[in-house]
Amino acid sequence: MNILIINGPNLNLLGTREPHIYGNMTLNDINDKIKTEFSKNKDINFEFYQNNIEGEIINKLHDSISKVDGIIINAGAYTHTSLAIADAIKAVQIPTVEVHLSNIYSREEVRHKSFLSTCCIGQISGFGCYSYILAVYAIIKHLKNL
Repeated sequence: MNILIINGPNLNLLGTREPHIYGNMTLNDINDKIKTEFSKNKDINFEFYQNNIEGEIINKLHDSISKVDGIIINAGAYTHTSLAIADAIKAVQIPTVEVHLSNIYSREEVRHKSFLSTCCIGQISGFGCYSYILAVYAIIKHLKNL
């Protein structure tokens, strides 16, 4: 099982960026936590990708066709602005879970709207790094039920 985890703009600054909202873990810390959580499951291969550029995220989604079984995406602010990323998720037809470190519904109203949620099999927000871990479990469960 190949799972692609995509992180969008500014997530490369985790650990120093607004730690009162996003916590003190870096993106590498989160990736390591995911790998550790699933280290006993040798059937799962993770690919981690971060980019600040919308078009590069879309290209990565396109490149994932026939290469990955599931996608987890934290599109950052693009969640609330990018029809193009939403269209790419629909186009690749790979089960995708949307994640957010913070509870987007307890923040500014502009963050309450997600263009991605209708394209994804689910959305998990507000659990810090555990949002990603829960998303991996969701992908596994979804793929086993196909």
